[in-house]
Amino acid sequence: MTEPRAPGEERLQRLAEPEKDVAVGTRTYVVGPYLTRRRRSSAPDDGTVENPRPAEARLSEAVGLAAAIDLQVVDAFGAPLSALRPATYLGKGKVEEIAGRIVADEIGLVVMDCALSPVQQRNLEKAWGCKVIDRTGLILEIFGRRARTREGALQVELAHLAYQKSRLVRSWTHLERQRGGFGFLGGPGETQIEADRRLIQDRMTRIERDLEAVTRTRSLHRTSRRRVPYPIVALVGYTNAGKSTLFNRMTRAEVFAENLLFATLDPTSRAIELPHGEKSILSDTVGFISDLPTMLVAAFRATLEDVMEADVLLHVRDVSHGETEAQALDVQHVLRELDIDPEDHRRVVEVWNKADLLSEEEHERLMNQIARMPEERRPALVSAVTGEGVDALLATIEGHVGAGRHTFEIGLDTADGASLNWLYEQAEVMDRREAGDTTILMTIRIAPEKEPRLLQRFPAARQIS
Repeated sequence: MTEPRAPGEERLQRLAEPEKDVAVGTRTYVVGPYLTRRRRSSAPDDGTVENPRPAEARLSEAVGLAAAIDLQVVDAFGAPLSALRPATYLGKGKVEEIAGRIVADEIGLVVMDCALSPVQQRNLEKAWGCKVIDRTGLILEIFGRRARTREGALQVELAHLAYQKSRLVRSWTHLERQRGGFGFLGGPGETQIEADRRLIQDRMTRIERDLEAVTRTRSLHRTSRRRVPYPIVALVGYTNAGKSTLFNRMTRAEVFAENLLFATLDPTSRAIELPHGEKSILSDTVGFISDLPTMLVAAFRATLEDVMEADVLLHVRDVSHGETEAQALDVQHVLRELDIDPEDHRRVVEVWNKADLLSEEEHERLMNQIARMPEERRPALVSAVTGEGVDALLATIEGHVGAGRHTFEIGLDTADGASLNWLYEQAEVMDRREAGDTTILMTIRIAPEKEPRLLQRFPAARQIS
């Protein structure tokens, strides 16, 4: 027997769900309404943010987002703007032109690759007679379909409710509808839109409490890891840069990895072994994208805590992509929002992925470019598909993890198997050599927090660096 729902719960569920009209196979237009000029002011009063990508690349990415949820993109086209219209975003002539095309092609959904206000969204739906969603709504739809864990579902729901809260005007056009109460200054009762807003806010508060519990659980996991400290290495990067494929290559795992935008949403962690035997935790995270809505960064902050706490960040880039530099700037922007300095090369390592897709000449050019760069800034050129450069990347990770650690030389009796085992479990064994018939000389590197235990167990240990 199903439990009876609380009053308003069914209404809240309808508000919190992604748009039901956005069904698989819906005939869709993707429209790129991009400004052709910018005001000279450094802070435009129309709320736009400078995007360095050419319109063709931005439109292609929007089509990729639509394909990620299996929409049938009938056509994708730009709509150049000299200025934004407050009522419809587009100019009146362009709205009418698209309206005619929608009828002719039997379009059920229009994706606008921009951020629409609630009024603009409602007005376009009225003018076109079909569903309209903006870039934020499309990304939320993708996230809603990708979430597999309870935590991911909560984060998506929180972001969607924050988005929907400002768009209640689309749900209730009869704003005068009233129920209950005996008003004085506030009128005869509570309007339905106010009730919906209150329902949403109550639900958001409950989700935030649940996510706080998730945060506490993650903190306990991190505390337990610090007792037997494994360095944390987190993969970050633009969506579809190949993070999950690289994760699978390095961990021999089978995380879902496809040529799709936002193929991975829920974070995954696995242990990896570095060249000298030390273990590390590798974490795969959600990909970033240009114009990522602030509400999504806020909602996924619990997931991204592993990124913020990581000892080493691998910034994975698709160097075969024509917009790789612009994508890198977008990732750096999100990292700064998480209070991470992308220029901290002691912590952040660039990984130039998809080397297998490069021509021979381009591959050689990048290798020469890397060789000319200062050692501390050198990226790792890899192919997650073929495995090229992955061993060198593991060595680079080990070098970054070991930075600031001291190296010791220790002499052991060949019969002291317990001490030998302890060193292999607790430290990086850099070298092992025989020194006579009964002595082994071990060169090891160890984390600062383990040094007191090392010196207590091996008082004769000699620090060499």
